[in-house]
Amino acid sequence: MTRNRKPRRPDVTAVELIGGPEKLEIRLHDYDDRWPAQYREHRGRILDVLATANVEVEHIGSTSVPGLAAKPIIDILVMVDDITAEEDYLDGLLAAGYELRTREPRHRLVRTPARDVHVHVYERGDPAVDEYLLLRDYLRSDAKDRALYERTKRTLLSRGWDDMNDYADAKTEVILAIKARARTARGL
Repeated sequence: MTRNRKPRRPDVTAVELIGGPEKLEIRLHDYDDRWPAQYREHRGRILDVLATANVEVEHIGSTSVPGLAAKPIIDILVMVDDITAEEDYLDGLLAAGYELRTREPRHRLVRTPARDVHVHVYERGDPAVDEYLLLRDYLRSDAKDRALYERTKRTLLSRGWDDMNDYADAKTEVILAIKARARTARGL
């Protein structure tokens, strides 16, 4: 969807976290050569169930960066034409075995029951899409910032976290600095 088209209906205005906050033990694993294959398997599943929905699918997050230690959770980005038209994509994802975890403005998150795959759904053209891809592509090409990001994650994970969202928020400052360098490297 181009940003000029009107969505079918208004988007949600608050965060709905299905199941509430979850305590989860988070551990980093060294990069696993199996992660790309796991991504491709889920990409195929998503494209099969959304064959009529004109979606794009990308591997994002730390498991998409060769050589980077990560939580063993495959993050997948699915871009749809209209985030408010959940009937176009959500039913298919649920039928494929994913569970709805988060519904928030401009974003939906479904995941496997084992919590080892997170599927982030955004509207095509959403600025968050560019941000995910900017960070992924830069970390794939810059060993120094890749090492900084890994050190930051290891330091943060040495603390206890009651909710994975709090851990993610704690990385924000470093991620913003890395993305600023990525923009400079791209001449943006």
